[in-house]
Amino acid sequence: MYSSLLHPPSHLSPVTALHLAQQAPSILGRSKGAIPTSVFQSLLSAPETPELWTTYENLLLSCLRTGDDESAHECLERLVNRFGNDNERIMALKGLLKEADANDTATLNVILKEYEQILQDNPTNIPILKRRVALLRSMRRISESVSALISLLDISPTDAEAWGELADLYFSEGLYPQAIFALEEVLVLQPNAWNIHARLGEVLFIAAKSTDNAGQLAEALKRFSRSIELCDGYLRGYYGLKITTKQLLSDPQKVSSNKAASDGFSIPDSTTLSKLDEMATEKLAEIVRRSSAGEKGWQGYDEAEIKATRELLENDSSAIVR
Repeated sequence: MYSSLLHPPSHLSPVTALHLAQQAPSILGRSKGAIPTSVFQSLLSAPETPELWTTYENLLLSCLRTGDDESAHECLERLVNRFGNDNERIMALKGLLKEADANDTATLNVILKEYEQILQDNPTNIPILKRRVALLRSMRRISESVSALISLLDISPTDAEAWGELADLYFSEGLYPQAIFALEEVLVLQPNAWNIHARLGEVLFIAAKSTDNAGQLAEALKRFSRSIELCDGYLRGYYGLKITTKQLLSDPQKVSSNKAASDGFSIPDSTTLSKLDEMATEKLAEIVRRSSAGEKGWQGYDEAEIKATRELLENDSSAIVR
C-alpha cells in the first residue's frame, strides 16, 4: 500500500496525486472491498483495518483532482457499502462527487439546496456545513461563505480549519484586520503551527504596507522569526523574514522610532536587522541550491516558491552590485 494514501490528500503535490490516481485501478483491483454478509465470511475474510478506509477516501480525493471520476465513484461505493448513506462523512463525499459531476451553475444550486435540506434536519452536520462553505466559495458567493463559516464556528469554535478558511476569505476581500484576528484564533488552538505563524506574518506585512504601520511590521518580524524557530527549513518563514528586514532597513526612521507590536515586541536595531537579513539570505540560498540539486532531505519544496525565492535573491544581489 502507498504510504501517501494514509496522509491528508491536500498535503500531496499534484505530481504525487497524479501518480496515485494512475495506480487506482490496480489498488482497487487488489482490494475488492466486499463487506462480509455472514459470520462465516467474516471469519474467512481478511481483517478490516482503519487504514483501508482511509486509503479509499484519500484515493477518491486524488482521483477527483486528476479527473478519474470512474475510480472516484468506485471508492465512494465501497465506503457507502461499509458505512452507509447516513454517515455524515459519506454524505459530504457524495456531495463532493456531485459537485465534480456538475456541468453548470443550475446543477450546483440544486446541490446547494440539498445541503440546506440536510442541515435543516441536522444543523450540526459539520462535514455538510464545510461542503456548503466550499461550494458557496467556488460559486464566488463570498459574503454567504463568510456567513456560513461564522455559523459553523458558532457550533464548533475550536475548529482551526474553519478559522483558517475564514482568514483566507477575509484576506481575499482585503479585510486585513479580520483576517489577522482569524489567524490569531488558529494559533490559540495550534500555537506551534509554524505555517500559520508565517501566514500571519505575511498578512501583517501586507497590511503594514497598505497603512504604513510600523507596529504591524514589528509583529510580522516576530511571527516570521517564530515560524523558523519552530521549523528550521520552512522556506516561507525565511522568505518573509528577509522581505520584512529588507523593508525595515530601507526605512531607518521606522527603526529609530522603535515602534512596538501589540504585545510590546519592538523593532530591533539596524545591526540586529542586518544579521537577521544575512541569516535569512544564507538559508534561502541553501534551500534553493540543495533543492534544485535534488539532494536527499531537501526535496518537496513548491517549485513556484523556489522560483520566487531565486528571483528575490537575484534582485537582492543586483541591488548590492549597483
